[in-house]
Amino acid sequence: MNHATAPRHPSGIGLRSWGRTDTGGDSLTLDHWPAPPALAPYIGSFFQICGADPLQEDLLPAGPAMLAIFLRGEGLLRLPGGLADASAPASVITPLRAAARIEIAGPWHVFGALLSPLGWAALTGGLSASEHGNRLRDAGELLGGGVRRLAADLSQGHGVRPFTLAELVARSVPVLQARLHALSDAHVRLVDEVQAWLARAMSPVVDDLYRDACYSPRQLQRLVDRYFGLPPKQLARQHRALRAAALLADPATTPQQAASVADHFYDQSHLIREVRLVTGRTPARLIEQRLPLLDAMLGLHAPAVRRIGALAGAAQPTTPPPATPA
Repeated sequence: MNHATAPRHPSGIGLRSWGRTDTGGDSLTLDHWPAPPALAPYIGSFFQICGADPLQEDLLPAGPAMLAIFLRGEGLLRLPGGLADASAPASVITPLRAAARIEIAGPWHVFGALLSPLGWAALTGGLSASEHGNRLRDAGELLGGGVRRLAADLSQGHGVRPFTLAELVARSVPVLQARLHALSDAHVRLVDEVQAWLARAMSPVVDDLYRDACYSPRQLQRLVDRYFGLPPKQLARQHRALRAAALLADPATTPQQAASVADHFYDQSHLIREVRLVTGRTPARLIEQRLPLLDAMLGLHAPAVRRIGALAGAAQPTTPPPATPA
């Protein structure tokens, strides 16, 4: 791959560095590992998830694409509208505009990577995140035969002697690096600008992006939709709702922080509707009825949300939100 402009590490909603995310129980563990510098613009984090239950029924929040290699077990993703996609040994959960229900037959062990918008584009050869979003797809079809062979090799070797997460990452990095396609330097800069815009505030202001971008509003809408899976206005809504959900679901959130979340929404019903769209749960159910996989994925967002430092003193929207999510 040849870039004249090297993209910076994605900002916006980020991930913790290496460590284990507490899922609130023993039935599921999530470990994560940072990508090496050469892959950092394309992969937010490598991870492995292990579940002991014979059937895990849970939710995945809206968000970026995810490579998932099933070393053990298999899954089914149930999407809005009644569509259901079964997993392959190497699968890609394409960018999700809304929460989706997942069912995993266990005991199970999944190794994978969270893909940034640049990672989705570079690994798929420039496929539109909007046109191909909201699906569970065979990774061989989207990312090539090398990833399919990697999954077979990892599964076979892991059955003989379980790999550590570091070993899984080390075996995967060369395959993923070899798959990267060159991207337009101008598009790389735009994605970097969008990530920086998303990182500046709990509730990103769309007019700020239009003002600073070197594209017409129509071009900007098309390119953001292509790389992120949503146009700017809906992307800002999604990030605001994910940040609110991450804070409300985090046991470390103080009552003052929780109360300030409401300042970013028109009213309580607006908050409930937006959080339910991206998590499949109302704010109350996020706290009262814990789902370990959903909790773990939201837990990856919470530290970066706190770093934004934009919770206190935010003004409420001055106009009512749309009655139905766009």
